[in-house]
Amino acid sequence: MSIFNILSLVGGLAMFLFGMNYMGTSLEKLGGGKFESVLEKMTDNRIKGVLLGAGVTAIIQSSSAVTVMAVGFVNSSIMSLHQVIGIIMGANIGTTITGWILSLTNIESTNIFVSLLKPSSFTPVMALAGIVMYMASKNEKKKDIGSILLGFAILMFGMETMSTAVAPLKDVPQFTGILTMFSNPILGVLTGALLTAVIQSSSASVGILQALAVTGSINVASAFPIILGQNIGTCVTAIISSIGTNKNAKRTAVVHLAFNTIGVILAMILFYGANAVFHLPFIQDTVNATYIAVIHTAFNIFSTVVLFPFAKQLEKLAHLIIKDTNEENNDTLIDQKFLMTPSYAIDKVKQRCDSMGVLAKENIYLCLDLIKKYSHNGDEQISKNEKELDRLEDELETYLVKISSMNLSIDDSIKLSKLSHGISNFERIGDYGVNILKIKRRMHQNKVHFTPDANRELEIMSKAVGEIVDKSIAAFIADDERLAAEIEPLEQVINNLKAELRARHSKRLQDNECTIENGMLFFDIINSFERIADHCSNLAVCIIELSNRSYQTHTYLKGVKSHKNQGFMEMFRDYLQKYRIE
Repeated sequence: MSIFNILSLVGGLAMFLFGMNYMGTSLEKLGGGKFESVLEKMTDNRIKGVLLGAGVTAIIQSSSAVTVMAVGFVNSSIMSLHQVIGIIMGANIGTTITGWILSLTNIESTNIFVSLLKPSSFTPVMALAGIVMYMASKNEKKKDIGSILLGFAILMFGMETMSTAVAPLKDVPQFTGILTMFSNPILGVLTGALLTAVIQSSSASVGILQALAVTGSINVASAFPIILGQNIGTCVTAIISSIGTNKNAKRTAVVHLAFNTIGVILAMILFYGANAVFHLPFIQDTVNATYIAVIHTAFNIFSTVVLFPFAKQLEKLAHLIIKDTNEENNDTLIDQKFLMTPSYAIDKVKQRCDSMGVLAKENIYLCLDLIKKYSHNGDEQISKNEKELDRLEDELETYLVKISSMNLSIDDSIKLSKLSHGISNFERIGDYGVNILKIKRRMHQNKVHFTPDANRELEIMSKAVGEIVDKSIAAFIADDERLAAEIEPLEQVINNLKAELRARHSKRLQDNECTIENGMLFFDIINSFERIADHCSNLAVCIIELSNRSYQTHTYLKGVKSHKNQGFMEMFRDYLQKYRIE
């Protein structure tokens, strides 16, 4: 084997690993977080969990990604440890699909249709189609499909390159001697585990073993323990991802390790026990890529079938290894593990952001109640909600900054921008609610009261503010452009109400119907009302403009408030009538 063969082997390995990673990333991007959402929502029983875990892993070509996601689910309390055990078992089966795809390199036939199944026949076409779609298409989904095709073509080309590079080794006795060492079960398992732990992908390590199989120097005795070891090595990724998580998330990684380790021990006892008794005739048979795929699949199905009834025992074992402590306190809003799938991470931020909007709305309604009558319970609840809003704003914005550094699709970038605007405006709406609370608290302490006319006017403006908050937050949660279009006419009416209420209260001041202190407090409340409406308007503009992949606030507002805009003028007149002050 010459230096050029070694360079070809290294280059082929690099292309193989890059192609696998690139294809998996592109599949995730095309899925837009849907795979993870399916896992989250459809694991109410363990059998379904196994099937879904296998299906998602087969699609995204990474059991490591699925198990790390499972750790994240448990750490964020989205799933229980009991629920994710099925996913972990299924992920081990799903990862075997890669070996079957790579085994296509073994196809040998004079039949033209069968030969077309050989990667060297179709990968050039896939590569060409992929690069054309990626470079020529402006559609984000088509670009992702092009990336998938390119990744698959690079993966297969890397596999072919590795196989060609190591082919001369079949005539090197020293290489054959090294491989026979792996027939020692313990050494074979350790080698497989170490290789997989280093490259953090059992699919990739199986592919490397399949490439080496073309030398004809690997037999069943050598391949079997290496393949078993690869299943233990893949647990390293989940173990690393569990660092810094809560107890149940660590237990998820322990279940993954225990499941694979117990499966390996049982398979070795059965296989080598059978060989000791029956002297299995095939143990010295030379293996090829297809044979390796068969062994890999058979082992993982065997482990799942045997250990599936003992899921509760695996859970108890994890609890024995990772014991409960009274110090456990997990306040993580969204697990950092979800960052490996930006689309899904954005969906989780959206859920938290929606709850932030509901909390802001609750605070505004509590404040509007306080304007009618102050209560200590309302005061305490508003203060408590405000602290939670501040916490949500801080953590979610920090999380969004991390997501923004990832490779995002255009759709995800738009969602990210909407969420950032939503978080900021919800927090500011909450702040103005607190301003109103402070005013009413001061009035209660100093026994200050408004005139009946002032209270009646505030009640009318309160109802308008309540409606605009209700509609804007509902529009944001549903991403409803039609509902968002109703916000601006109402915001304009609230602006008019502010001007009218200032004029009316100024008249009362001139007539000595109220004090200057009362007047300042009144103006502060209606100013806070107007600022709340402004932030509701910001939300509406964000929903409408970003949905149209634009964000020209002044241009939009100028156009929508034009007298030529019949829809705006009709809604504006309706709101004027609804909140008219007699």
